[in-house]
Amino acid sequence: MNDQNRAWTTRVYRYLVDEEDARVCRDIPDEACNAQPKSFVLHILALVLTKLGDSLVSARLILPWLMTASGAPGFLIAWLVPLRESMALLPQLLVAQKLREQPIRKWFWVIGSLGQCVGLIAMLLAVLYTEGTVLGWSIIGALLFFSLSRGVCSVAIKDVMGKTISKSRRGRLTGNASSAAGVLTLLVALLIIAFPELTESSAVFYSLLGGSALLWLVAATIYSFVPETPGATEGGGNAGAEAIKSLSLLVTDSHFRKFVMTRALLVSSAFSIPYIVVLVQQQDQSTLSTLGGLMLASGAAGMVAGRFWGSWADKASHHVMAAAAWLASAIMVLTVVLASFNAALLGNIFVASALIFSAAVAHQGARIGRTTYLVDMATQENRAQFTAVSNTLIGVILLCGGVLGALDYWLGTLSVLVFLALLAILAGGQALRLPSVSESND
Repeated sequence: MNDQNRAWTTRVYRYLVDEEDARVCRDIPDEACNAQPKSFVLHILALVLTKLGDSLVSARLILPWLMTASGAPGFLIAWLVPLRESMALLPQLLVAQKLREQPIRKWFWVIGSLGQCVGLIAMLLAVLYTEGTVLGWSIIGALLFFSLSRGVCSVAIKDVMGKTISKSRRGRLTGNASSAAGVLTLLVALLIIAFPELTESSAVFYSLLGGSALLWLVAATIYSFVPETPGATEGGGNAGAEAIKSLSLLVTDSHFRKFVMTRALLVSSAFSIPYIVVLVQQQDQSTLSTLGGLMLASGAAGMVAGRFWGSWADKASHHVMAAAAWLASAIMVLTVVLASFNAALLGNIFVASALIFSAAVAHQGARIGRTTYLVDMATQENRAQFTAVSNTLIGVILLCGGVLGALDYWLGTLSVLVFLALLAILAGGQALRLPSVSESND
């Protein structure tokens, strides 16, 4: 890296961390400390691209919209979110064992990103050449491959981040990336709103899928330049046997067990958003039922919330989880009250926007808080293992989320939101009982 590039990354790094002592290194090797500005900037760039891609091919919004417009069966559409989320988590115990055998782990993230690129290209080909039931099954198959590839990235990035980015920096890294991706999502949403005729043709889906595939390709290229130092390789072996052994952490490590319980309850913030959207869309006056309007609310939430949650997470990530959980529960309760006593208000553009925006902000806080807490809690030796065990168990819970569909069918959407609000309240209380792992309390 030449002096000019080094000076550029250092300036960007100092601006983003917003502290005089920008070179602080708490728990990473000296050689990683010297390269931290470059690592930070490259992580930011790669994450901005993939987070933008996530927004452009959202399983909560874009893919259901695409499949509905193409005549895919409804039962396949209902499985998009559970499969998208759970398949990215369930295989991670096995992936983590392979990861630990390699001293340099960034290539797992690169390969995973390329896999997501391939998955999106497969979706694009399905949209171009199929329709109806064939298109539906093709999208599901491509989504499975996409999600499994994402699972590889999820394990790898937490491990690499823990080796290259110091404590008190990781939350801001994730938060800044979320904010930047939110701005870009906002711009795409405004473009769609400005040209509503785009949503009436398949061209918008070609652009979103093809553009997102390109984003992951560029991100993989950028991430290959992260200056990662070799890590410990102890704990390798037969992946299946080691995976079973890793689950014993839930018994032997009480701190980790309490974190996993908290994260399991925090799932309520993710499940709540589609149900709030359903209630909003039931009101004919609501302009948020448009593709651009929903993307606008999501992008604005990411833009506003990311940096705020990230900075707070570096000081007290368990407090961020608690605040996000209670904000999510408050939004769910407010939605239930409005739907019960004055449902017409949900059709008001400002009320609906505020609800969806606030729910997305809470979900951002839950994600940033639990990610930062896990990375700071773990060590270089067990970070991949902690990540994989936690993600695998959460994957099982997400896959069981179909039970909420039965609850919705028998008791209605409001009952689902009440149940999720109670889980979120419990999540906040559990988060506050977690020990602090932030720099100020080390």
